[in-house]
Amino acid sequence: MTDSAAIQLQTGLEWLHRHNLSGVDISFDELLMYRNFTHLLSNKPNSKVKHQMSGQYLAKTKGRGMEFDEARHYQPGDDVRTIDWRVTARTGKTHTKIFREEKDRPVFVFCDLLPSMRFGSQLLFKSVQACHLSALIAWTAKQRGDKIGGLILSENNLFEAKPRSRQQAVLHWLKALKDNHNDLPMQQEVTTTELDKQTQEKKFIEACAHLRRVAHPGSLVYLISDLQHLTNDALQHLYQLQKHCEVVACWVNDPIEQTLPSAMSGLMPVTDGNETKIVNNTAQLAEYKLKAKQHFASKKNALLDYNIKWLSISAGMPLSEQL
Repeated sequence: MTDSAAIQLQTGLEWLHRHNLSGVDISFDELLMYRNFTHLLSNKPNSKVKHQMSGQYLAKTKGRGMEFDEARHYQPGDDVRTIDWRVTARTGKTHTKIFREEKDRPVFVFCDLLPSMRFGSQLLFKSVQACHLSALIAWTAKQRGDKIGGLILSENNLFEAKPRSRQQAVLHWLKALKDNHNDLPMQQEVTTTELDKQTQEKKFIEACAHLRRVAHPGSLVYLISDLQHLTNDALQHLYQLQKHCEVVACWVNDPIEQTLPSAMSGLMPVTDGNETKIVNNTAQLAEYKLKAKQHFASKKNALLDYNIKWLSISAGMPLSEQL
């Protein structure tokens, strides 16, 4: 381990101790903690808002909003209450005010807690970091006055929270994160009860299809996952979703998934659960790093090609040091 990696690990361990966190299970208090970190994340819409309900975001269309847009010549059928008398007096011709219509923009979070997320080599399980990010998004949405809802996918079920406003919606979402996460089996128990890869991929595809149905047009959708089960079928659902929503894919990864420790004492056994191989030279380390880079680059490029934004989140560092 390099000096910088050792310092980073020590800093992370001190952070865990300071906040009384285990990095394996979720407590309600640690999710409440993120209400103080809403400055780390911006939920400001980057594309035009398409939701049909009125709200606080200015849409591209003109309508009966509160935000003044322009004055134009009066036309038959215009509401006389919107006549701009100052412009009318100045020009001698009747003008009416046009307002920018305001739209509502729900925030929808898809939190992946499938077995592959129950892993961590340094600071946190990927599933714990996913819950931390989900909590931060919820608190940020609440601060901006957005409705918050979401899906939580685990090997046990698919939990859905309908988009709601106010603090009760956030607390309901946080409780669902804690309950669904802590009901999962520990990683060492998962090896015997874990769903096979094909079944997990099917669950992920079905969840993406459900997400496509329940996310209202104009929503800001966060997909929080390690993307281990992102197949072409799942991509197609996300592609259709991004046509009427702003979608951000948050790739939650562990440092060891990108590169193995460079300084090893002796041999390193590596297994996929079925086969075990020994890593004992720098060439194998380089090959592992290259293949890992190519694997996740292909997923990133596939999402970017579908106009889905990309955010990389490491489980080896606190969110406050990454955002």
